[in-house]
Amino acid sequence: MTGDADAGPILIWGAGAVGGTIGACLARAGHPVVAVDVVAEHVAAIGERGLALEGPLGGFTQQVPAFTPDRLHGTYRRSLLCVKAQHTAAAAAALRPFLADDGYVVSAQNGLNERVIAGIVGPARTIGAFVNFGADYLGPGRVVYGGRGAVVVGELDGRSTPRLAALHRALRDFEPAAVATDNIWGYLWGKLAYGALLFATALTNDSIADALALPPYFALYRALGAEVLGVAAAERVRPEGFNGFDPAAFAAGADPAVTRRSIEDMVAHNRRSAKSHSGIWRDLAVRRRRTEVDAQIAVVAEIAAAHHRAAPVLDRLVRLVHEIEDGTRPLDRANLDALAEAVP
Repeated sequence: MTGDADAGPILIWGAGAVGGTIGACLARAGHPVVAVDVVAEHVAAIGERGLALEGPLGGFTQQVPAFTPDRLHGTYRRSLLCVKAQHTAAAAAALRPFLADDGYVVSAQNGLNERVIAGIVGPARTIGAFVNFGADYLGPGRVVYGGRGAVVVGELDGRSTPRLAALHRALRDFEPAAVATDNIWGYLWGKLAYGALLFATALTNDSIADALALPPYFALYRALGAEVLGVAAAERVRPEGFNGFDPAAFAAGADPAVTRRSIEDMVAHNRRSAKSHSGIWRDLAVRRRRTEVDAQIAVVAEIAAAHHRAAPVLDRLVRLVHEIEDGTRPLDRANLDALAEAVP
């Protein structure tokens, strides 16, 4: 164990796919961990049998103290917020009474949720994070850890601080290649561009790798990435690459050969994971619940509008996902054709 033991337990708020995976692995490495989740059946199962981490990188059951928010007590200096992006504001408000005065919240989520968290607990008590490993919630007390991926943390203002160094040390006991960065916003915007591609693949029943590899939609994927990265440029953010995604390959005017190489690398990365489909697809096809599309993709379109930029492909993507959520459109590869119609 290489973490900051004197900082007390690590609070995992949201013990599903991401939080459950990180929490179980950190606890197994010897870090004190406390899990919180709003799903009472999940909490009860963890209390009775432990948290079972399954899949090629799991294969163990870890005992972790688990509570619903109404049963939690005490204050915590280190907390990881691991809920769906659309639940960020409510979860951060619920977590705030348990946050020590010198504590911090880490957004281990998708999207730009650091902005929401900072508005609730304060910028000084917020640390940014980017994660891209493969995990799924299977049911009460069961999470699958399907594939390794990037784990990055950084202070919102880019500073190098002792607390960031300690957090980085702890997370390396989960992902040895974890990175501490001075450009966390660059990683978050890079993930938004990659996330737009994942939302597109989730319009179909194809796996992530199979959908990305479809030649007829090469121009569509280029346009999606370019729209997001154009907004990032307007925000004066320098996007970072990860796990095969190369921001330069999706910038306006990029060499198509460079884009193809990046897509091939992303396909290869996803084929190595036991998690074949995105969490977005699972929300639509398996759990039949609302996705993070408003908190991730619609937000980018709103920022684009503030910069007087058009985002027709992102706008169409949001609409198509909502239609699937509402049950008025089936999951089908033809949805990619409908999305491609919005490419200028």
